[in-house]
Amino acid sequence: MKRCLISGISGSIGINFLAYFLAKTDWEIIGIDSFRHRGYSDRLNEVLDGNLEWTKRVTIITHDLAAPFSEFTKKRIGHIDYIIAMASLSDVEASIQEPVPFIQNNINLTLNLLEYAREIKPSVFVQISTDEVYGAVSSKHDDLRVEWDAIIPSNPYAASKACQEAIAISYWRTYGVPVIIMNFMNNWGIMQSPAKFPVIAQKKILANETIQIHGNDKGEIGSRSYIDSRDCADAVLFILEKSLPYLHQEEQADRPDRYNIAGDVQLDNLELAKEIASLMGKELKYEIVNFHKARSGHDPHYGLDMTKMRKLGWKAPLGWKKSLKDVVEWQQAHPKWIT
Repeated sequence: MKRCLISGISGSIGINFLAYFLAKTDWEIIGIDSFRHRGYSDRLNEVLDGNLEWTKRVTIITHDLAAPFSEFTKKRIGHIDYIIAMASLSDVEASIQEPVPFIQNNINLTLNLLEYAREIKPSVFVQISTDEVYGAVSSKHDDLRVEWDAIIPSNPYAASKACQEAIAISYWRTYGVPVIIMNFMNNWGIMQSPAKFPVIAQKKILANETIQIHGNDKGEIGSRSYIDSRDCADAVLFILEKSLPYLHQEEQADRPDRYNIAGDVQLDNLELAKEIASLMGKELKYEIVNFHKARSGHDPHYGLDMTKMRKLGWKAPLGWKKSLKDVVEWQQAHPKWIT
């Protein structure tokens, strides 16, 4: 039986990975979380309560990865086949307001997890990253970034994720850590953080309040390609099961595996809010505000080209329409997550 360590297990993405891996594999999952950012033990309760078979396969360890593992914790973790490095501070605005502790945290947790990987030698180390490391694209539908395009982060959060990638690549080349980098576009799913736009939209719509939609003086509205966290989990599982990662070859100017993961629809924030309101059976009240003018670190558009994954034969099992319906209906049936 494979054993997989997931950092940031109780975050909104990590919890969906946990549930998906438990449902689709027989693996044992070791979850690491500090519970000091947006990791909620309530999410673990939501997934594991009443499911004894799943609970027996999960070990949750409270640990702040900004510090190294103790020998006691290493023994408790035990043998590991796969590491999914997901934990990060992940709020763009928070990174703009306090960049130094934000960047230091994201760098330190990556260093400590890579040092641990260097010691235990897992079969695969998946560095979960973001579309934001590539910087903004020019419009809603054009200029999609392909793997290994130039890294041009616009804000401290994106820069910290780019740093994580660079450190992981250095450990891949220098120490042989079997790194795979996966860049996700905007994740969304059940139990998402209330600070994220889809949940803000659901909350405002439910309360019959006006939603602020970020745009500019030209009437252009920011857009994203949203992808369900369960689809991202499926993409990671697909890569893990397909083959072992490419390892650095001596004296070669090579690089590790990298994969872009994007949703199948690019939506601006107004289109997203309208679709959510329609599924909720509610009227949408909104106003356009020029947010980006005051916050230049917030990019209007991101976009990833996913041709590489498609050529490998991967297709998101849910896709946008089913994901949207599933998530909105689940959140309405569990209102504590949007109120």
